[in-house]
Amino acid sequence: MPEEKESTSIPLSQAEDNASCDDPEDPAKSPPNSPNSSTRRACCFVLQSWFSKKFMTGCVVLFPVAVTFFITWWFIQFVDGFFSPIYSRLGIDIFGLGFITSLAFVFLIGVFVSSWIGGTVFWIGEWFIKQMPLVRHIYSASKQISAAISPDQNTTAFKEVAIIRHPRVGEYAFGFITSTVILQKENEDEELCSVFVPTNHLYIGDILLVNSKDVIRPNLSIREGIEIIVSGGMTMPQLISPVERVTRPNERILNRIG
Repeated sequence: MPEEKESTSIPLSQAEDNASCDDPEDPAKSPPNSPNSSTRRACCFVLQSWFSKKFMTGCVVLFPVAVTFFITWWFIQFVDGFFSPIYSRLGIDIFGLGFITSLAFVFLIGVFVSSWIGGTVFWIGEWFIKQMPLVRHIYSASKQISAAISPDQNTTAFKEVAIIRHPRVGEYAFGFITSTVILQKENEDEELCSVFVPTNHLYIGDILLVNSKDVIRPNLSIREGIEIIVSGGMTMPQLISPVERVTRPNERILNRIG
C-alpha cells in the first residue's frame, strides 16, 4: 500500500501572518527613514511656512492700497463722466478735465447756496423733494448724514461724540449728542442728552435720553467718531480721555434762575 503524502497545507491565518511579515509597505516592518530624508522634509516645511507667511503679509499690505486705488480711480472716472461728454462734442479730449470741471461746479454750488438767493432756491427745491412719497425718506436720511459732517454745524448736526453705559453695566457704546432737553420734576429739573447710538453703520440707530452727568465726552471730533463707527472700531485710538465740559449760555441762565 503506497504511503500517503505528507500534507503541506498551511492554515489561512498563518498564511496571512506570513504575508504581513513579508509586506515591505508595512510601516512597522519597513526600514527606518534616513537622516537626509528627515532633514529634507523639515527644510521643505520651513520654506513652505515662510513662503505662506510672507505671501499673506504681502496681501495684507497691498489689499488696502489696491482698494484705495480702485475706489479713487472709479470715483475719478465717475465724476469725470458728468462733463467729459460735453468736452467730447466740442472736440476736446483731455482726461481729467471733466473731473476738474465737476469739482469747480460743486464749489460754485456751495457758494451759490450760501447766498440768500441760492438758499431760497434750494429751499423751494427741497420742499418739492419732500412731497414725493419714497424719495423724501431717502433724502431725509442722506441729509442727516451729510449734516452730521457739515462744516456749518447747524442745528441738525451731531453736537459731540459721547460714550454712554449701554446696554448693561460695565459695557459702553459710542454715540452722538444731537440735542439736550430739560425734564421737569417735582423736586428739581434734570438735564437729559439725546444720544444717537448707531446700530447699523450710521443711518439707523437708537435714540437714548441719558442724564448729562452720566455722558462721557471723549476727546474725539465728530469725523473721528464717524470713522470709528463706519470702520467697525478699527480706527479706535489706543487712548481715550474725557474732555472738560464747557458750560453753555443756557446752562448759566438756568443756574442763575435756580
